[in-house]
Amino acid sequence: MMSSSKNPCDIHLKAVISGESALGLYLGLSIILAVGRIRMTGKPTYEDLERRIKQLELDILEYQCKNKVLNEDLIREIKKRRRVEKELKQVSYGLGERIKELNCLYNISKLRERTDFSLEDILQAILDFIPPAWQYPEITCARIIFDGYEFTTNNYKNSSWKLTRDIMVYSERVGTLEVCYLEEKLELDEGPFLREERNLIDAVAERIAKFIEREWAEAEIRKHRNHVEKLIKNSSGNISGKTNE
Repeated sequence: MMSSSKNPCDIHLKAVISGESALGLYLGLSIILAVGRIRMTGKPTYEDLERRIKQLELDILEYQCKNKVLNEDLIREIKKRRRVEKELKQVSYGLGERIKELNCLYNISKLRERTDFSLEDILQAILDFIPPAWQYPEITCARIIFDGYEFTTNNYKNSSWKLTRDIMVYSERVGTLEVCYLEEKLELDEGPFLREERNLIDAVAERIAKFIEREWAEAEIRKHRNHVEKLIKNSSGNISGKTNE
């Protein structure tokens, strides 16, 4: 009858290769190859096998340590990359918003060249430039109240989510500019509005005031010109009358 005693190296081998991990499989295959090489040389000593197993265990332990360090570095790199991508996305979004605001101010400044526009035309055009410059153009509306008149965007409705700015001419309040959201949005710097949108409505109100100042100045010039022309005409008439006498 064959001896039923179990070789401790075989037990160790079975324990290693029974694992489902890649490391266990690697160790098991390495041991099998080592045993095969020893048997082929005709020197199947347990000491050689044990020495090889211990060396393999040390190699695997070193591999696990290196793998752990690599995994930790990889995790840190992934987190860093996600953070950078998030920051870049925020910066890109912010730049997009600033470009919209600059386009609004640029379009308003171009109205100075429209000599064929009345003040009413200019105020209405300014209102139409406002919604595209805000964070949510599709739900943005605006209104200007000036000199007893009201100018609005086509979609204007009175809303509780609004920014307002007085229109000041020669240190006197002559009107109001309002920008409203038609739907509730998350709270930001000033209600649902960004700090930059507060700065924008202030800038737009100042430009409206400049247009009004220019209109009033031109109206005053026309008034004085008409007065002077009337005086000249009357003076010419008087001179002609005296000459005829």
